[in-house]
Amino acid sequence: MSATAEKMRHGGFDVDLIRADFPVLHQEVNGRPLVYLDSGATAQKPEAVISAMADFYRHDYANVHRAIHALAERATRAFDGARARVGEFINATDTREIVFVRGATEAINLVASAFAVPRLRPGDEILVTELEHHANIVPWQLACERTGAKLVVAPMDDAGDVDLDRFEARLGPRTRLAAISHVSNALGTVNPVKAMCGLARDKGVPVLLDGAQAMPHMAVDVQDLGCDFYAFSGHKLYGPTGIGALWGRAELLEAMPPYHGGGDMIRRVTFDETTYADIPYKFEAGTPHIAGAVGLAAAMDYLDAIGMDAVWDHGVALLDYATARLEEVPGLTILGSPAHKAALISFTMDCAHASDIGTILDQKGIAIRVGHHCAMPLLDHFGLGATARASFGVYNTMEEVDALTAALYKVRDLLAG
Repeated sequence: MSATAEKMRHGGFDVDLIRADFPVLHQEVNGRPLVYLDSGATAQKPEAVISAMADFYRHDYANVHRAIHALAERATRAFDGARARVGEFINATDTREIVFVRGATEAINLVASAFAVPRLRPGDEILVTELEHHANIVPWQLACERTGAKLVVAPMDDAGDVDLDRFEARLGPRTRLAAISHVSNALGTVNPVKAMCGLARDKGVPVLLDGAQAMPHMAVDVQDLGCDFYAFSGHKLYGPTGIGALWGRAELLEAMPPYHGGGDMIRRVTFDETTYADIPYKFEAGTPHIAGAVGLAAAMDYLDAIGMDAVWDHGVALLDYATARLEEVPGLTILGSPAHKAALISFTMDCAHASDIGTILDQKGIAIRVGHHCAMPLLDHFGLGATARASFGVYNTMEEVDALTAALYKVRDLLAG
């Protein structure tokens, strides 16, 4: 646990202490103090994560599950310990239910290829929502192309909410899986996923939740949610890139064929046949991202020390303040007004294209996201090709919201004509 986290355990949430833990924040961009408002794309890394990975590389690095020398044994303990830490963080019932992958995208593709495709027949259906990231659309389209199945979409309203009745109506007799974002990366909508999982379970439909945007903001309990698969990435969770996890119910994972073939996912190989290792190893072919798993575990330790309830409360405070400030800017429109929302805001300005907004803000040291946010169908709903998006993390402050607001006034001054 970092010294900052230890202090916060006794003194409550202190954003200044948290900011001190993130080295990248202490720099200037274009002669201005960096204001990083792009955590929805990827979060910055605390010193605790950087140090954990560096220490592993300096002292304990070796391959895992393949040797009996001291370094290999230490590396294997660290890697297996990271798997247990992930399971604890999301309240999995069994460490074997945690599969390490490159990120949420690979986790979803794994389920599409190894769970959905073998079970789909022509005329079967995969249900998604209109809120989905491309990573929770394209793998299902590929699965449908391979099998003759059909992708069905539960629509959202103009506020950015999916109506539960309309969702339930699309859970038909041919629905073989529902794939739902826990939190929308484009609107911040927090879907009522526990209720959605309950509706699906009542009809015998398994559910995959894309948790990439939820995990950095809130405590996740897969048992309480009632889903069957949960996918997330480490890099949005203040951990390293190239690592993430798929949680799946053990009985489902055991029934699924391997996704990739190679070393470490086998029990025995001959030229005639191969028998596969038990879960989760049969899905983890090749040398894994060992240091990434170590870093992911460190990120979870860091967040747990702060407290996920405190993380959520800080995000809500930032969101409320930023919403009020941005609504003051003439000609600025915030996209969507969902009933429950995580800490991000997508917006447009009547005087400027999103790319112009992003360019001008960058000149002032403010990093936001512009574009379609890998959610083109969602933006199509609103008749838009791009928006600007400010997304907040544990290290952001009200003063940074003020800096964003002031910069948006400057955008208007420059471009309103």
